[in-house]
Amino acid sequence: MQRSPDVPPLSPVLLAGLALRPFPVVMLQPVLDAVMLIIHRRHPDVFDRLSGFQNPVFLIDPIDLPCAFILTPETRNPRVVAVAEYDPKTILETADAVIRGPLMSLMDLLEGRIDGDSLFFSRDLMIEGNTECVVALRNAVDGAEINVTEDILALFGPLAGPLRIAKKAGDVIFSRATQDLAFLRDAVIAPSMHRHAAIESQLHKLTEKIDAIDRKSAT
Repeated sequence: MQRSPDVPPLSPVLLAGLALRPFPVVMLQPVLDAVMLIIHRRHPDVFDRLSGFQNPVFLIDPIDLPCAFILTPETRNPRVVAVAEYDPKTILETADAVIRGPLMSLMDLLEGRIDGDSLFFSRDLMIEGNTECVVALRNAVDGAEINVTEDILALFGPLAGPLRIAKKAGDVIFSRATQDLAFLRDAVIAPSMHRHAAIESQLHKLTEKIDAIDRKSAT
């Protein structure tokens, strides 16, 4: 499968994605359909704001999951479809724009927990294609107060309370796992980074010596 060349962060999301890799992405479709229906019902203004772009198509690629998502935010019938693979060289023939990044960064952007401008101009998100459509999408979700978890919990009525408590406990476990994996990543990668820096320094000194010899030979 051809995917973004960017290295995903070592995180619980990446480990979950690896565990889900053997399963066909079509299994996600009922969940995606339900979530999109809920968001459309509770936040119709988000889709109304994109109505002037003649049904733009976005490919959302969480680089730490083994699949990507094609979003068609039509005003009346918005849809998101999971795809197991795509060709980066030809995807812009079918999608107006591509947005790549870690899943949690994409969720933070969707739910307004992080400033869109700072995220777009950092290396956390990579954008290709029609940037005007991407800016319109960003503006549409900004201020919409989308909270995917709360939107879904609202469907469970009296059970929403206990489920919300369970979610908070899960958030604590997820946060701790993220910190532990970051510590493991640094412990494993740091020695390699030091060796890389030492080799790079030696190559720089060697290049300077060769340049000095070339200059002396030229004279």
